[in-house]
Amino acid sequence: MRTEKLFAIGGLFDNTNDLMAATGKVTDKGYKLFDVNTPFPVHGLDHKMKLKPSPMGYFALVFGIAGTITALAMMTFMMVYDYPINIGGKPDFALPAFIPVTFELTVLFAAIGTVFALLMVFFKFPDNANPLHDTNYMQRCTSDRFGIHIIAKDKLFNEDEVYDFLLSIGAKNIERIYQYEEEKIPIMSKQFIGFLVVSIIIISGASYFVFNKLMFMPPFNWMEDQQRVDVESTSTFFEDGFGMRNKVEGTVLKSYMPDEYKTEPDSAGIYLENPLEYNEKNIALGKAKFLTYCSPCHDNFAKGNSRLGDQFPKPPTLHSKKLREWTDGRIYHVITFGQGVMPQYASQVTKTERWAIIQYIRTLQRAFNPGEEDFEDGK
Repeated sequence: MRTEKLFAIGGLFDNTNDLMAATGKVTDKGYKLFDVNTPFPVHGLDHKMKLKPSPMGYFALVFGIAGTITALAMMTFMMVYDYPINIGGKPDFALPAFIPVTFELTVLFAAIGTVFALLMVFFKFPDNANPLHDTNYMQRCTSDRFGIHIIAKDKLFNEDEVYDFLLSIGAKNIERIYQYEEEKIPIMSKQFIGFLVVSIIIISGASYFVFNKLMFMPPFNWMEDQQRVDVESTSTFFEDGFGMRNKVEGTVLKSYMPDEYKTEPDSAGIYLENPLEYNEKNIALGKAKFLTYCSPCHDNFAKGNSRLGDQFPKPPTLHSKKLREWTDGRIYHVITFGQGVMPQYASQVTKTERWAIIQYIRTLQRAFNPGEEDFEDGK
């Protein structure tokens, strides 16, 4: 219920241009306690009102510092005094490791604290009995008009003068806005206590049911009862009790293409051809793989000077006439399936890398055994 006590006098304007001009006149008149209400943001209005910077930044700073101190104090207590963990000889108070948590709590405290300050300090929540509510002035300001109201507590406020002043600056539908009758509701009333008790019972009961019953019922128990075999545990699905299974004999991947002529090295030498273009890129790839997998036995230049000493028999040089006359397919077969004491490298080197190794071997052979064509045209 409204009282006879005047809160403010407000007037409406048709457009933003009239509003901006009127706002400047209000500030020039010297009024301090006034506000402007618009249905949408109006650019530059804060400058016309000569508003000071919002103090919300100071609240955010204070709450942010509180979050930083809280995070550092919490981690110092937990990881330095209560349960110190020495990892790799690092100091107990390892600040770089604490930065992520410190940053998160700083942002969290600043965000939540600023919201609470906005509601409690500036909007005086839970006070929702603002005199502007349910007035024709405010109804129009939230739909299609723009308003200025001058509050009665202003030092220059005079009811008649303010009314005439709003008329002089072009205000329409000038309205006197009166205070609401103050109604004090005791916090510890029976209704509030009853609501609090019922809320606690409902929330507690719901929480107990969700976390102690519902999460263990299908289908919500999928995280607990997973169809998997734990490490070092017996499988109850397979008769032998083993969880890890060997591949079914004879099966291959859908995209797998087996190497041909496994038991026919001469056929491989006749029918297999190097599919790679002879260029610097493929030679560089072959060199990298040769030095990794081949050079320990064949040495870096493929001369057979093993770097493994007398522990393994030395392989023949790859620069012999026999090896130089071998086709790329024949060398590919040896790399893929092995020969003599040389093991197969099919599992370590891909098909493309094997052909690239052969290109590098040909490069070495040509470098150490140049022909007449290598000296033509200044080569």
